[in-house]
Amino acid sequence: MTFALCMATVGAMSAQKSVVDQAAKLSGKNAQIEDARKLIQDAAANPETQNDPRTYYVGGKIEFDAFDNTFKKQMINPNDASVKPLEMGQQLVNGYNLFLKAMSLDSVPNAKGEIKPKFSKDIASKINGHFNDYFNAGGTFYNEQKFYPEAYEAFMIYGNMPHQAWASKEVKATPDSVANTAFFNAGISAWQGQQLEAAANAFKQARLNNSDNAQNFIYEIACWQNLAGQDSTKVDKAKVEILEIATAGHDKFGLVQPIFFNNLVNSLVLDGQLDAALAKVDEVIAQNPNNAAMYGLRGFVNDRREDDDASVNDYKKAVSFSDTDFETLRNACKKIFKVGTQKWSNIEGATPEQRNAIKADYFQFAKDVAERAKAMNATDSDLNYVIDNIDYALETFFN
Repeated sequence: MTFALCMATVGAMSAQKSVVDQAAKLSGKNAQIEDARKLIQDAAANPETQNDPRTYYVGGKIEFDAFDNTFKKQMINPNDASVKPLEMGQQLVNGYNLFLKAMSLDSVPNAKGEIKPKFSKDIASKINGHFNDYFNAGGTFYNEQKFYPEAYEAFMIYGNMPHQAWASKEVKATPDSVANTAFFNAGISAWQGQQLEAAANAFKQARLNNSDNAQNFIYEIACWQNLAGQDSTKVDKAKVEILEIATAGHDKFGLVQPIFFNNLVNSLVLDGQLDAALAKVDEVIAQNPNNAAMYGLRGFVNDRREDDDASVNDYKKAVSFSDTDFETLRNACKKIFKVGTQKWSNIEGATPEQRNAIKADYFQFAKDVAERAKAMNATDSDLNYVIDNIDYALETFFN
């Protein structure tokens, strides 16, 4: 009976291995690729063969052979109707994933603790030989609006490949700037596919790979801002991520890209670290005493610290420069007008001189700043609302 059971077990294993053998015989026969895939799926689901590296090696070879056969046709006749670039791209991605699975199992120690890979060398050779095809596949997927996961995966494979231990010398020599372009494209693909965490991950990989593309940092921040707005459970993580990205962006680009320092300071403010935020801005102002936007940023921080006098002084300093930007002008007139209305509400018993001082220092000052801003952007609804309120105050409070 024991002999019979053993024979049944051997028979089952042989049956499953024969399934992989059948699949291997179909490799390169593009018309039967779906049959070959089904055989590999069956083998991967069966306990007897699901941990056998050959199962996935054969599966990967089926995909790569199909790609190579079609690629040859494409080289002979680019207009061949049987050439379907989207299918070719999917074959590359499928093959890569199957080959990686095969390599991981190929490195498992045997009963003696020895690692004797059978397929890894051939697998590495095949993948390295198709390195540039992954970038091209990503572009094809993107152009056909197959943003996620198709374009994303193809670009990520290309970007990560130079850092793989098994990558060839030529692949490892790929410049970081080229790999980062692939990561950036992957991020844009996931962004278009509304997969923001995947997008953020791609942008992060480029950033950590020494990306010098400011847009990469900006998109990464935007991903987390959108995630925080869509899902309250992501808010805390978004704060941490944005502070890290903004700090890295400021360290790399400085005030040439002020968006990073603005986000850095805003992150500290949102986290309640008001003194730290103020210290950061003070440090930058000391190094850049003629930067209007930095005084405006300090005005924002002092506003959050509820130090109205300091905030007004900062905004007045900010608008004293001839090159003050629109946003700083708009924020300045809003803050100065707001503080003016507060002071007016407490003016009972004031002398005419005091009343005129409030009018000049706050209401009229705010009006002049608002007019400068309007000259830059006459259609901003927020600004025009403030101007209407200032005009109403000037007409009613002082007549």
